[in-house]
Amino acid sequence: MNFGRLSKSKYLSGLQCPKRLYLEVHQPELIQEVDTQTLALLEVGTEVGQLARQYFPNGVLVEWDHSELPDAVEQTAQLVKNPKILAIFEGAFLFDGVLVRVDILERIQDHQWRLIEVKASTERKDHHVDDLAIQAYVLANAGLALAGSWLLHLNNQYVYQGGDLNLTHLFMLENLSPEVDFLYPNIPERLHEMRSMLAEASPPAIEPDGHCSVPYDCPFWDHCTKEKPDRWVFYLPRVGKKFDQLRNRGITSIDEIPTEFTLSRHQQLVKDRAEWIGPGLMPALGTIQYPVHHLDFETVQLAIPQYPLTRPYQTLPTQWSNHIESIDGEIRHEEFLCEDRIDPREEFLHTLLASLEGTGSICVFSPYEERILRDLREAFPLYASQLDQVIGRLWDLLPILREHYYHPAFGGSYSLKAVLPALVPSLDYNDLAIHDGGMAADGYIRLIFGGLDVEERTRLKADLLAYCKRDTLALLELRRVLWERRIKKNDKS
Repeated sequence: MNFGRLSKSKYLSGLQCPKRLYLEVHQPELIQEVDTQTLALLEVGTEVGQLARQYFPNGVLVEWDHSELPDAVEQTAQLVKNPKILAIFEGAFLFDGVLVRVDILERIQDHQWRLIEVKASTERKDHHVDDLAIQAYVLANAGLALAGSWLLHLNNQYVYQGGDLNLTHLFMLENLSPEVDFLYPNIPERLHEMRSMLAEASPPAIEPDGHCSVPYDCPFWDHCTKEKPDRWVFYLPRVGKKFDQLRNRGITSIDEIPTEFTLSRHQQLVKDRAEWIGPGLMPALGTIQYPVHHLDFETVQLAIPQYPLTRPYQTLPTQWSNHIESIDGEIRHEEFLCEDRIDPREEFLHTLLASLEGTGSICVFSPYEERILRDLREAFPLYASQLDQVIGRLWDLLPILREHYYHPAFGGSYSLKAVLPALVPSLDYNDLAIHDGGMAADGYIRLIFGGLDVEERTRLKADLLAYCKRDTLALLELRRVLWERRIKKNDKS
């Protein structure tokens, strides 16, 4: 196998972790399955990249796959020589065994080019500079005269007015040439180190830790952690620098942490593996007022705005669920899902206010719903008074749980997906087609923009409603279980 051949993506993998690069080259079968949310992000990146090409008229796309590499390199070279070609998309360049595909090359003069990397993010990040640097290295050594290295990313301050997108406002072009030039001299040595490492008979001995998720989640996490204990110290909540301190002392399991080692209250509860009911649970739960509304929102963030007066990645609420419990124990359920290709916010707001009309606490499980309500208040000032009343009735169960209760089955997490199986095991999400917020957002995008047939739309709509409904039923049952725990604690006291 030719271990000298590298690509831009493999170079970036090697910068994140040499072991990741080694496994990508030698044992790619160990890559864990890509989840739906990651696939959705890749699709967004592709969509933004295709739209960015419209920013540069008279450009030519180099279409190829890896089996056609020589042809792609030759086609790119011919386009570079043709002065009538003002931009090249996905050009292929090869130097010293390093292959790069360039999102956009813009001709500045007959023999000068601007290198442009397109990202679906709304700001530059450190790894974007490394991305551009390896491309600049290959292009310059392949004979191109570069006039600079630039990043083209989305502008989250652009407000879409309807009709055609204003690409000069939607995108921001940022010059990263000084940062790229700073990294450039180090690239040959880095490539040499990567190739030397790849020639070894076994991967480098690098322990998994925080670097495995920066800048991207490593696809070998499951492989590299398969020998770790179930209660690995890395899983301690907010472990931070304590992880290195414990690892340096040879401590791998939470159960091995010595008593004199300083832990936060939450960390100590995880270590103790015992149910804990704080004295404040009873008065905290007692502040709720009937009828109790149990509320959950689902939202979507569109990279490319589709509705007038919205911005890239603006959070748009698309559906809600409300389980309402009266003081006599009667329960009714109400829900809403926007099914049309329109801005969902105003219909969402109308239906929600009707469901929440009256009095009583509105139980939620994070500050997220309040943030959405405040965004709606800003977007629809005519409803400010009604929304202020709703916001004033919000009753967040999450901080009550964090402050006054812990169960060892939480595994250190207070997310609803961790809490529910521990306290209400009959209401987990395993029986649902959609079982997390990312899947719900992706499902909504497919429902509205996916061109599904009637049968598929009906099924997907039912899946979306079932997921949101499960969240609010979970809130109701979770609050009931905690109330029972409070009674038991009070009886023992």
